[in-house]
Amino acid sequence: MKTAIVTDTNSGISASQAEAMGIHLIPMPFFIGGETYYEGKDISHALFFEKMADGVEVSTSQPAPADILALWESLLEDHDAVLYFPMTSGLSGSCASAKSLAREYGGRVLVVDDKRISVTLMQSVRNALTLLAQGKTAEEVRDILEAESYDSSIYIAVNTLEYLKKSGRVTAAGAAMAAILSIKPVLQIQGDKLDAYKKVRGMNHAKTVLMDALRKDLDTRFKDLEMNVFAGYSGGDPALGEAWLEEVQREFPEYEVELISLPLSICCHTGEGALGVACAKKW
Repeated sequence: MKTAIVTDTNSGISASQAEAMGIHLIPMPFFIGGETYYEGKDISHALFFEKMADGVEVSTSQPAPADILALWESLLEDHDAVLYFPMTSGLSGSCASAKSLAREYGGRVLVVDDKRISVTLMQSVRNALTLLAQGKTAEEVRDILEAESYDSSIYIAVNTLEYLKKSGRVTAAGAAMAAILSIKPVLQIQGDKLDAYKKVRGMNHAKTVLMDALRKDLDTRFKDLEMNVFAGYSGGDPALGEAWLEEVQREFPEYEVELISLPLSICCHTGEGALGVACAKKW
């Protein structure tokens, strides 16, 4: 069977990476100051954070159903099946919407809900390519990846609570007190939920918590699995990411750590200066 793979920019995959991988990428839409922009198409990370710093209202959206359907139908003209990888159903309604749309295609479009976002979603796409190359069918690939949904972890230290306050995830009083005390929340994504992990004083302490949390997962939950390790950051300055990558690589010398600029769907809530670590099973 000839199978096409489709995901969106929530995966952290760029247009050039998607082309090199031989997959199809949907740019995620955002409302910025009342106008619609598309990640990686007409809004760069640098411009995105510039607008946030200027106080422009920023919010996430979902891909238009018409755009998704047009891409699926085009691909089905010369493919037997489409594997579609949206962000986890626990953080967005886009997965449920895609499953509803896919019902019209008689099983030829398979929506993979393996509870992933950002680098873990990127790794899922890579794993799908590997499994297809091994001769697995699209349905087998979906079932394998969904069965492995929880073989990944993400931890993020947020530099400011301003944007979590705007999204209603923390109160205004809580955000103000955190700023006064220099409290940096460390968040975790385990499967389909974004939860608090720890609250610490200062970003240096937060970095230590990130490293310790990931090391614990690698040494316990995932000790018998082959894993990829990632470093992530939010902001328009690549130097921040490179410096963070060096720190994470020193802590995990047994892995070839990869760096990612966090997708804008996450940056909408973290703001600039967030740092993260992640791991995901690789095939």
